[in-house]
Amino acid sequence: MEKYDIVIVGGGPAGMMAGLLFARAGLGVAVLEKHRDFLRDFRGDTVHPSTLDLFDELGLFDALLAEPHDKIEEIGAVVAGHDYRLADFTHLPGRGRFVALMPQWHFLDFVAHQARRYPGFDLRMETAGAALIAGEGGRIAGVRTAQGKELRARLVILADGRDSALRDAAGLPRTDLGVPIDVFWFRVPKERGAENRTAAYLSQGQMVVAIDRGDYFQCARVIRKGSAAEVRERGIATFRTDMAAAAPVIAPGIAAVRDWDDVKLLSVSLDRLTRWHRPGLLAIGDAAHAMSPVGGVGINLAIQDAVAAANILAAPMLRGEDPDALLAKVQARRMFPVKVIQAIQRAAHRNVLERALSGEIAHAPLLLRLFDRVALLRRIPARVLGLGVRREHIRSPVGG
Repeated sequence: MEKYDIVIVGGGPAGMMAGLLFARAGLGVAVLEKHRDFLRDFRGDTVHPSTLDLFDELGLFDALLAEPHDKIEEIGAVVAGHDYRLADFTHLPGRGRFVALMPQWHFLDFVAHQARRYPGFDLRMETAGAALIAGEGGRIAGVRTAQGKELRARLVILADGRDSALRDAAGLPRTDLGVPIDVFWFRVPKERGAENRTAAYLSQGQMVVAIDRGDYFQCARVIRKGSAAEVRERGIATFRTDMAAAAPVIAPGIAAVRDWDDVKLLSVSLDRLTRWHRPGLLAIGDAAHAMSPVGGVGINLAIQDAVAAANILAAPMLRGEDPDALLAKVQARRMFPVKVIQAIQRAAHRNVLERALSGEIAHAPLLLRLFDRVALLRRIPARVLGLGVRREHIRSPVGG
């Protein structure tokens, strides 16, 4: 049996950021990550201005941006062949006036490297949390790993994603908000250009998001939920033809999508826990709220959760206080922004995605045309997407 102040299950953005901040405060932290490394394909690689500003507050802005990345300073949409500008990040406050497209394995390796500077940080790769350990009165007292080791802790934080089995085992109630879409995820090679050409393409009942990653486009084809088999039945050749027609920018490289092994289906979900905690345990990130890919905000909301948890819990735990009485404050702090962003995503599902897939959008909506024509208006979606709602700042102590 080993003892820590905090055991964090899950080495994704929320778990790693929480591990860094709690260890920086001087607490003993173990982060359990079931994979042997971070080198795998992730859906979310967008580091938004809110997250860049947090690393600036930690004095790590320049070090983070020394990692391989591309920049998006403006986001647009192409509707029926016409280009429209939607959001301009260059007027945001702070140094992070862009979205950094950074492979998530580089981001997580960077956070792990920074966290290892603190003696209380222990990252355990190839270590899955298999079961929760119940202590006196049913309070969660630790985690049992898949290898059978018991890690005891004053607090267990679940940051192990939307499919968290331990969250379900803890009996935390969850509400499913429903979502009408799934996504096919694929790469198309391209030549590196001087400008980033990330955009959403809507045309003839198709919607494709092409994220410019320098020498390739990371593409997301939005489909009706449950229609993946129907799309596959039409064959990969039809898939390529449809994608080239919907997003001509990817047409030169679409032949690289050779078969369905090159196309991954991402099942989209939108839900949230109605209670994020029980004695001895707290859920954050996707384990507390699964987000739609609309806006690419999931990683950044998860990191904001981690910052809020450290802001509220680190100092009292350093003083030896029981964290249980404070767990509801973390949920209260973060539930409002989660609800707001999920409401925006649901509105986008209804008013944009569903209409686009049914072929109802033949030309750009009035609001999009206004954003394109009035530069000042483009600062509004940039602020919502880039900084979010009730964004966090680093207030946890430094003691590690």
